[in-house]
Amino acid sequence: MKIYTKTGDKGTTGLVGGTRLPKHNLRIDCYGTIDELNSYLGLIRDQEISKDHKTTLLEIQNQLFVIGSLLATDPELLKDETKRKRLGISFLNPEAITFLETEIDAMNCELPPMTHFILPGGHPTVSFCHIARCICRRAERTISKLSVEQPTQPEVLIYLNRLSDFIFVMARKLSKELKVEEIKWIPNKPS
Repeated sequence: MKIYTKTGDKGTTGLVGGTRLPKHNLRIDCYGTIDELNSYLGLIRDQEISKDHKTTLLEIQNQLFVIGSLLATDPELLKDETKRKRLGISFLNPEAITFLETEIDAMNCELPPMTHFILPGGHPTVSFCHIARCICRRAERTISKLSVEQPTQPEVLIYLNRLSDFIFVMARKLSKELKVEEIKWIPNKPS
């Protein structure tokens, strides 16, 4: 398989199914943002973190590829189950959401209760988590906008909502494991 095809040289890209769209199309922005998020999760996975965290992140990265493939497929093609299965495109399994909720609950049990907002930072690995969380929220916003025009699988938005929560809790958990102080945001009181 050749890396460059030259088919996108005029500012368009192809969806699975053959439909061509401008590269600035909202659908392309959506799966591009998922790809960006996936890359940041790979960066976190490459840090000095526990094997369990790495395994969990790898599972999430695989789910993001499912989401990316759904977004990169012509929506009309997704309606045809036979064609979709022939191309190997699957919908996001609702169990992926349960997996995130279970992971969040397990990490939260080991953390002190939150009493304030927490300022991002403290350690590069924790900061990478906060960047990934922000990208995840952006992905959620863009896909939410897309779903108004072109319905998407409802579980995708639910998954991204949980994933941003998961990444936030993981940042807190890594702060604890790395012995990094969480800096609470204390709003300035009016004088």
